[in-house]
Amino acid sequence: MPSFDHSAPDAPDLMTVLHALADPIRLEVVQTLSRVEYANCAALLGDRPKSSMSHHFQVLREAGLVRTEIQGVQHLNFLRRAEIDARFPGLLAAILQS
Repeated sequence: MPSFDHSAPDAPDLMTVLHALADPIRLEVVQTLSRVEYANCAALLGDRPKSSMSHHFQVLREAGLVRTEIQGVQHLNFLRRAEIDARFPGLLAAILQS
């Protein structure tokens, strides 16, 4: 079964995280995931092409912000809130508040 590479909780630096969140689409994905336990890719696509969203999910995974798990035919996306808060206390709350 295919799987995705995810960064270790202590791997991404602050600039990588901020770069990932600087894009409005990626920020919207993180905002959505902050309100729900998880969401499948279809729920997060909107009217955007799958190919561009695949890129955005990859950037979010590499920044340590999102974890994607494959369950059957669905790709479920989870916000790695606890790991982000442990690495950068208060950062996610400040970004999501704005």
